[in-house]
Amino acid sequence: MRPETAPYDRNNPIGNTGIVTSPPLALGAGPPYQAGMRLLFLGDVMGRAGRTAVSEHLPRLRDEWKLDFVVVNGENCTNGMGLSGDHARLLLQAGADCLTLGDHAFDQKDMMQAIEREPRIIRPINYAKAAPGKGFRLFDAPGGRKVLVIQVLGQVFMKRAFDDPFSAIEPVLKAHPLGGLAQAVIVDMHCEATSEKMAMGHFCDGRASLVVGTHTHVPTADAQVLPGGTGYLTDAGMCGDYNSVIGMDKAEPMRRFVTGMGKERFSPAKGPATLSGVFVETDDRSGKAVDLRMIRIGGRLEQAAP
Repeated sequence: MRPETAPYDRNNPIGNTGIVTSPPLALGAGPPYQAGMRLLFLGDVMGRAGRTAVSEHLPRLRDEWKLDFVVVNGENCTNGMGLSGDHARLLLQAGADCLTLGDHAFDQKDMMQAIEREPRIIRPINYAKAAPGKGFRLFDAPGGRKVLVIQVLGQVFMKRAFDDPFSAIEPVLKAHPLGGLAQAVIVDMHCEATSEKMAMGHFCDGRASLVVGTHTHVPTADAQVLPGGTGYLTDAGMCGDYNSVIGMDKAEPMRRFVTGMGKERFSPAKGPATLSGVFVETDDRSGKAVDLRMIRIGGRLEQAAP
């Protein structure tokens, strides 16, 4: 049994005495699971600070937490706008098994070619139909198991109109039954509205191991296992400097809010970053979540780990 809480020591943000954990979010009565996968999802990597945090922490966490599969959202990895091929390689070398994108998928022009060469990068399934790359992929995991990763864009409050996310994801879920063709299914719901993210969680309940929101860069406190066995978190937060305005250096966003006028381009904040995301443990027989924990490592936020 893992300890439920531990004293928080800001001088030791990574060690056991600096970690705050929560009780397991179990499914309730039923036979105990025999084996499963340990999955980690990290939220939007924001600029150099986020890249540095992933490079410094992820290799160690893969080993210490005995992770079977890691998904990282690289949407804002390159100067806060998109993901370059070079930075994609950096995240993959650090230990990511899959990189997801978002509405800024092709802000870095070389991603148009990089995504065709690198199958471990996926873009939203309901992006423009002519866009290169794929919106889902079935990945190999240890022990001959398979992990399906799907990314989908929401519609509410987004700057451009994307196709309906619910009708886009339905045939993929049907073709990859949880606990059958895929031992785990991870859905990255990239959008603004918390209500739309929650609706997607319930829409996928019982058919996905994890539905996690990205895009808004603020970790929410509603980690839970839904009634059908799907792990859910409205937003994983960002891997970036939280002494900022959603990862950007504070000066220019504050100027625009106060005066209504812009003077400079936004630039990512460069202070120490917090690695933010969610850890999920699954049951191989059903593919459902049996344990779900929010993750915060390093930086300014209160620390949390499995």
